[in-house]
Amino acid sequence: EVRLVESGGGLVQTGGSLTLSCTASGLRFDESDVAWYRQAPGKECEFVSTITSDGTIRTLGSVKGRFIFSQDSAKNTLYLEMAELKPEDTAMYSCAADPRWLRNELRPSEYRYWGQGTQVTVSS
Repeated sequence: EVRLVESGGGLVQTGGSLTLSCTASGLRFDESDVAWYRQAPGKECEFVSTITSDGTIRTLGSVKGRFIFSQDSAKNTLYLEMAELKPEDTAMYSCAADPRWLRNELRPSEYRYWGQGTQVTVSS
């Protein structure tokens, strides 16, 4: 059974920082395409960043330069370091992974495995 668990969310002021983590059991992140998505109330799920199994990183334009997606293979853990947070970054953040070849790693429907999400709230 594959299980993904996020942590690290919370309430932070504008300009603050948070680091989200995602751990997995039953799946190796370094053998998978992995991604972070976010969803704000009333809005669609939005791609934030992805790392493909060959190491290619893609990041949403509005967070580029502020968010860094990385992984620690030894710990089988993903990290999303978020800095200079803005109120518009407020959302439920979820990690996703899939060891299969994905046709479009930016599309959330491609990913088989998801965590339960961790809430990030940025106050103005």
